[in-house]
Amino acid sequence: MNKIVPLISSGVAGPLGVLHLPRLWLKASLEARGKLAPGYPGAGKGYDQMVIDGLGLKRDAVLDFIKNSRPTYCQFEAWVKKNGTKLDKPSIEKLNASIRGYNHDDDTRKGILGANALPDDASACKDAINLNNLDDWKEFHEAELK
Repeated sequence: MNKIVPLISSGVAGPLGVLHLPRLWLKASLEARGKLAPGYPGAGKGYDQMVIDGLGLKRDAVLDFIKNSRPTYCQFEAWVKKNGTKLDKPSIEKLNASIRGYNHDDDTRKGILGANALPDDASACKDAINLNNLDDWKEFHEAELK
């Protein structure tokens, strides 16, 4: 069975307008089916937990729903709307700003840039969204295109 590198960026939002929520759904769905590529958590402690907490959801409930219900993305968003406690516009804007503003530590940034043969200079991206994109694209290339 092929393992799948999740290629939905953390910078993508669904109809609810929450950045990273589609990626969380994808990763957790793939992990629940044993299809997530090695090195990717179904729900990690970074953006995944930021979104869960930022929407006022319970981690175990999110993962159980995805595992047991196998929802489409829109079904997942409907569940989030029913179960989240922080879905007002200011809460979502605050969460999105924290996602956009998050930067990896120096070692992580240097590792991702180095793996992609990019210099760690003033022109290098610093934000985690773009660094994670580079990491995903490299992993996908290694797994499927090399």
